Amino acid sequence: MTTLHALGQQSLFALEMMAVLAGALSGVLGALRQKMDLVGICVCGFLTAFGGGVVRDILIDRRPFFFVEHQGVLIAVLAISAGSAILVGRRGLESGERWLQVPDAIGLGLFSATGAHLSLTLGQPPLVAVMMGVITGSFGGVLRDLICNQIPVLFSDHRPYAICAAAGAAAYVVLSTSGAAAELSIAACVLVATGLRLPAIRLDWRLPPTGTA
Repeated sequence: MTTLHALGQQSLFALEMMAVLAGALSGVLGALRQKMDLVGICVCGFLTAFGGGVVRDILIDRRPFFFVEHQGVLIAVLAISAGSAILVGRRGLESGERWLQVPDAIGLGLFSATGAHLSLTLGQPPLVAVMMGVITGSFGGVLRDLICNQIPVLFSDHRPYAICAAAGAAAYVVLSTSGAAAELSIAACVLVATGLRLPAIRLDWRLPPTGTA
């Protein structure tokens, strides 16, 4: 268990903060694409940044929530959202839309790592840790897409999404339970999840269809 707890509080905070900021940027870009107003952009940024972590914390009974414990990060997310609404004009929306998937893929890897790490350090079974990684990594994007009045990417684009998160979380669990350092296990999770998602988007990898249109 010492390896599982080797990641310090400051390192865990930094990891979650990077994940939250990547999620917030993804949410903001999604809201700008839908031409939302200031309130809509802030709500979308907040839900994408914190939604997956809140669901994870509810399921593993972890309190307080990250944005409650670290209100400075909450202020930063709202500031990024509001600033983007003010600074980004409609002319920049088309170019920004192309990059929506980049912060989303980065957030997927980072959130998957935090979900798997927190679950495993609480003594939960490896399979549950992988599931928490998937939930943490994907649910913020689900909320973003619902707020943007779209079928969530997780269910609709046929390119690996949850599978990428599961592969990353599984890499973390395998390395961590084998005695690897927490930093190495987390880095592997991020590299696997994000490293699979980005080429899946660029090369248009698709899951086999389950029916006919």
